[in-house]
Amino acid sequence: MTRTTMIVTLLAMAPIGFSAEKPTPVYSYRVVKSYPHDPQAFTQGLVYRDGRLYESTGLRGQSSVRRVDLTTGTVEDKKTLLPFYFAEGLTVIDDRVYQLTWTSGIGFVYDRASLSLIREFRYGTEGWGITHDGENLIVSDGTPNLYFWNPETFVETHRLTVRDEGKRVDDLNELEYIDGVIYANVWMSDRIARISPETGAVLSWIDLKGLLPASERSGSEDVLNGIAYDPDAGRLFVTGKLWPKLFEIEVVPK
Repeated sequence: MTRTTMIVTLLAMAPIGFSAEKPTPVYSYRVVKSYPHDPQAFTQGLVYRDGRLYESTGLRGQSSVRRVDLTTGTVEDKKTLLPFYFAEGLTVIDDRVYQLTWTSGIGFVYDRASLSLIREFRYGTEGWGITHDGENLIVSDGTPNLYFWNPETFVETHRLTVRDEGKRVDDLNELEYIDGVIYANVWMSDRIARISPETGAVLSWIDLKGLLPASERSGSEDVLNGIAYDPDAGRLFVTGKLWPKLFEIEVVPK
């Protein structure tokens, strides 16, 4: 059994629904490798494609979309947003990069090769995280809701409310769709929720406490945020806002 198969099997052991009598499983992590990461990057969205990271960074006046070399952390290409935009989540479908902004209700579609702007689109919620399942864009807005949009029209097709043991989970942030499961950072926490895209139930948690020590953090805003997945090699990457490192991790029993 390969390491990738082992991880998927381990996580798939969690049933879709849970009762108060059966707590949601919590997993831990093992660091496989660490990579340099721009400590000035206020990471809001992260995607891995073909040996490169695509990253959305936030803060007004500093927001950008960028392509980054995984191994060195070098920013190979970067487009800066106008100062009144606060960039948020990002996802990639084929040769298109989709980026949200926080409160302006405007998103952007870029060409993946050149990062040149193709079009803008509008939406009626705040923009936090975004991923896709191959058919729909999946969007978070800081509430317990996940919104499913048509990637061409950006019309909402349906939505889910995320619950853990029956309780709504607030502050859903950066998203990644991995092997049929939605992974979600929870803002201001060191945990990632694994969510059923059919029911909205939290299948399990990944506790990343201690991944970046407090001594390497500069303030209260540099929290865990950023999930990327290499489907070919089964590698899972995580980082945070203003973190000097990006980590490849293996999910293990707690």
